[in-house]
Amino acid sequence: MEKLTTIDITKEALHFSAAHFTIFSATERERLHGHNFFVSAAVTAVVQPDGMCFNYSQLKDSLRELCVKLDEYLLLAKDSPYQQISDDGDNYKVRFNNEEMTFLKADTLLLPVTNITIEELSHYLLQKLLEDSRYHNNKDIKEITLRVASGPGQWGTALWRNDLVSS
Repeated sequence: MEKLTTIDITKEALHFSAAHFTIFSATERERLHGHNFFVSAAVTAVVQPDGMCFNYSQLKDSLRELCVKLDEYLLLAKDSPYQQISDDGDNYKVRFNNEEMTFLKADTLLLPVTNITIEELSHYLLQKLLEDSRYHNNKDIKEITLRVASGPGQWGTALWRNDLVSS
């Protein structure tokens, strides 16, 4: 029988600051504002003969890199059905409900999500983490839970279960 454990990585260094607005409908959105987002991950894996599951220093480094890539940007939902984003030289023009907003490209990241929410950010970051074969190609890693918080006590969670068959 496999011995499983869950390693939970919740470090103060795993955070990013970003501006955004949540879109509620075709006519309603939040005003532009920012958060200090926090990221944590829990990985359930097989305990190896050496008493460890995997090198979780690598996981911490991977999560830190993901946070750095989002830090100090305005995040826009590229796939929102309620806004249109167009390229205007050094700027993005965003059209929402007859409003037009202009943002510097250098300060903005377009994410392949439908909304900038902790729900979507948790799935986005989990998918980015799984681009690394150390996680998705490791048959001993059974599942990964990735969480994003926009403030104390408010988390969005995404879950991935490994479909590789253990041998």
